[in-house]
Amino acid sequence: MEIISQTIEKELVLKNYCNFFQNMIKTVVDIEKEIIAINAELHADLEALLLSKGSKQEHLWGINLYLEKDISEWIEYTALINIRPSCNNISMEVEDLKIRKRIEDIIKKLIVR
Repeated sequence: MEIISQTIEKELVLKNYCNFFQNMIKTVVDIEKEIIAINAELHADLEALLLSKGSKQEHLWGINLYLEKDISEWIEYTALINIRPSCNNISMEVEDLKIRKRIEDIIKKLIVR
């Protein structure tokens, strides 16, 4: 597990952080701090890592990255940690389009082709 807060090449991410699943990397995005935690078997482990570093629960959203696909298909907005009725999100999918856009912007800012 690692926190990424600086730009990193896509190829380095694929080489170094694709350890648990063949073509998918579980990721948790802190939309407030604009950082990501990657490379774990469970989104909950990544969430715990970010919480231990001062992130707030309401700013954390789980996604799956598919970096071998076209950039328009990199992000799947699904994770168990996203079920959060207190934030008006009642499913595993990130439902709020503004939050999805923030996630996309952060991913594209940190992971470059």
